Amino acid sequence: MKNSLWLNPDVKTRRNNMSLIAFCRRVIKGSAMLLLASLCLAVISCAAEKTTDTANPAIRANQLDPPPPTYRTAAVVVKQSGSMPGRPPQRPLSAGVKAASLHSPFADGNCILCHMKQDPNAPGPLLKPVNEICLDCHGDFKEFLNAKFTHGPTLGSCVNCHNPHNSIYPMLLEENISTLCLGCHSDMKAKTTEAHVKHDATIKDKACINCHNPHGANVEHLLVDLPFNLCVTCHGEDDVIDNEGNRLTNFKELLAENKEQHGPVKNKDCSACHNPHGGKYFRLLDKEYPAEFYSPYDPQLYSLCFECHENRVFEEPQTETLTLFRNGTRNLHYLHVNKTERGRTCRACHEVHASQQAHHIREGVPYGSTGWVLKIRYSPTPSGGTCVKNCHDTKSYNNLTAVSEAKK
Repeated sequence: MKNSLWLNPDVKTRRNNMSLIAFCRRVIKGSAMLLLASLCLAVISCAAEKTTDTANPAIRANQLDPPPPTYRTAAVVVKQSGSMPGRPPQRPLSAGVKAASLHSPFADGNCILCHMKQDPNAPGPLLKPVNEICLDCHGDFKEFLNAKFTHGPTLGSCVNCHNPHNSIYPMLLEENISTLCLGCHSDMKAKTTEAHVKHDATIKDKACINCHNPHGANVEHLLVDLPFNLCVTCHGEDDVIDNEGNRLTNFKELLAENKEQHGPVKNKDCSACHNPHGGKYFRLLDKEYPAEFYSPYDPQLYSLCFECHENRVFEEPQTETLTLFRNGTRNLHYLHVNKTERGRTCRACHEVHASQQAHHIREGVPYGSTGWVLKIRYSPTPSGGTCVKNCHDTKSYNNLTAVSEAKK
């Protein structure tokens, strides 16, 4: 054997080389398996970490970023711009800033009621999603969240509008009510704070939430009551004053005493004629309507009336069909209204909300700036009526057979 090895040196070399190659193959294969195992572990670790982040509500709830873009409220925008008194979103007020409202758990130092740690400087993640934490104490608000109509930001997160620690505004709000609401409902600025004729209910006291519930309601548009009920709640008192100091009508009293009601009033639809937020025209009217006793006739000035009523009634001097207020065929609506100067407006004879007599004929009309009431003294007949002397001499009319112009 010995001789054979020395006689064949190439055989030994080949055997050694083959052994080395086999060893290297085993090393490479082992290293590859280790590398593959490491990669698998890394992938599994990342997947587990990602699953934990998305599945653990406490970690999600700990994020202090602004709410989703759908509900980026005015407060969030203001705070990000730095105009709030020195705090990032949802943080407590800076030292030295006086709070108008305090959340009791924060005031008492009970961080662990909402957070995982008691340390006020590093309270850690929230225990669970924001709304769940809030409803643990404020369970009465579940009623609003389950209402027929709910406010989107409320469902998203209570902290869209409220600060969970303290605030310079009442009710822990992040901004005053108007600014907060108009931050999302920016289209309402032209109808409220910027309107030519403003409705105090939208800009004073509780502003928007005088009529709307900011959380949820069972009436459309988040109203706290049916629209008509809301209107007469305020306009059912004797001391309601307009911006010029004029005392407004007590509508509860007016409607209780006058059963002949204008169609929109009978239908309890104030918004048929009025814009409840604010607008361009006198008395919050949707369209033009003369505010005074006298006015030149222009169809545009009666745009509101002509949405329902036929304008031809005031434009044809003779008729047998357009109106019953005629003497024979002489159109008395045309006679009174259609003048280039000092035409009598609708309000001269008609009470636009409710009256004792049919056709909304009023008993009297405020005349001049003193509030003196000019008596109408109208009485109907089966085919016409009579006005006793006041605006003019006593006159009668008959829509079947014309009455002479002789004084009565």
